[in-house]
Amino acid sequence: MNRILFFSILVLSISLKASAQNPIVPPGVYIADPEAKVFSDGRLYIYGSRDESDDYWCSYTHHVLSTNDMLRWKMDENIFSSKGEHDAVKASDALLFAPDCIEHNGKYYLYYCTPQSTHSEGVAVSNSPVGPFINGTQIKGAYEIDPAAFVDKDGQGYLYWGQVKPKVAKLSKDLLSIDTATIVEPLKQEGKRVFHEGSSIRRIGDWYYLVFADESRNKRPTCLGYAMSKSPMGPFIYKGVIIDNMGCDPAVWNNHGSIQQYKGQWYIFYHRSTNNSQKFRKACVEPITIAKDGTIKEVEMTSQGAGAPLSAFEPIDAARACLMNGKVRISKLATTDIPNEGLTQIKNNDWAAFKYIDFKNGASTFQVKTIGAGAGIIEIVIDNPKGTVIGTCKISSTETQAAFNMSETKVKPIKGVSAVYLRFKATGAIPDVDWFSFGK
Repeated sequence: MNRILFFSILVLSISLKASAQNPIVPPGVYIADPEAKVFSDGRLYIYGSRDESDDYWCSYTHHVLSTNDMLRWKMDENIFSSKGEHDAVKASDALLFAPDCIEHNGKYYLYYCTPQSTHSEGVAVSNSPVGPFINGTQIKGAYEIDPAAFVDKDGQGYLYWGQVKPKVAKLSKDLLSIDTATIVEPLKQEGKRVFHEGSSIRRIGDWYYLVFADESRNKRPTCLGYAMSKSPMGPFIYKGVIIDNMGCDPAVWNNHGSIQQYKGQWYIFYHRSTNNSQKFRKACVEPITIAKDGTIKEVEMTSQGAGAPLSAFEPIDAARACLMNGKVRISKLATTDIPNEGLTQIKNNDWAAFKYIDFKNGASTFQVKTIGAGAGIIEIVIDNPKGTVIGTCKISSTETQAAFNMSETKVKPIKGVSAVYLRFKATGAIPDVDWFSFGK
């Protein structure tokens, strides 16, 4: 048993390091509101808020993720804090909501925000994209959350922010304050309100793109929508939804993110909820295409994210499920080996989707690692939740809540790339799912 356990951990660890996809943050870490930027060093950086409790939004510190290949991600911790040992905001000890960061003339400017009305928006400066950012100072005149900053080709800077109604103003030459006389509402919302919060700004050619949390569907802001303009001050015209995270978790409430080009490919960065909570959100990414007329076609959530479809023959982390139905959720596993997350609190008829998996020239077996008490059946379904059942795998209970089982079954031969749905059947409790794979 110990030898098998060690081998399982080793294989899974190597697999995750080599092809880590959605979500792009490690187990137990929750970074939301991803604002992606490419700086002069050639790396892509993601600045976001960090969830740490189900009792309140976000936290008092910011981490930053970075990559040079969209597969392997490095996390630098505590680059900016509003309280505690590395307090950089002497005037406030409030929580830190979604940030943005820009590079200008060799300096990096972190625009942060808090829910505190007397110090809503601020800016801190560093010589490095990973901080430390110091001397957080208030930006007077900007009194709502979610800043987004942008310096145009002519050197003029702009700050965007707002809730329900977006706002924009010109930044001062030192990028530390705004000209309050220039504040306008840049987005036309005629008939149906779409803007919730979470401004993000980009220029592509002659077009300016305003990306934001879009509340046009689901009676909650689960979408990232976008609007286009020929001017950074607007008017921006709403164009539609880029991605909708509805279905990623039973309790999902919002979305927030950005678009960014890296090494010739455009991506949408967004977050998905976990733990059946509005909080505990994880950053994810999907490739997008910008048409000749500048419009962006809506894309779906996937497990593969920025890379190729996941290999059927390597362990697939169950926490990579991109859609879930029923009571099932992604949360920490009760395990004595490496810290990990997986599918938990599973009930009869629940299912979880993994898009997409590459079976290459064919697979004929299915293996799954489950943890904890309970028993049941996993139906392996392809293409859609009511698609073809290619196999059923019986799973049984373990001696202790933290112990695990390895179960295996034959499946109908399958080739090529398919979406895979794990559908659960049981009359009682069902064990948690850590990972699964296929064999030839």
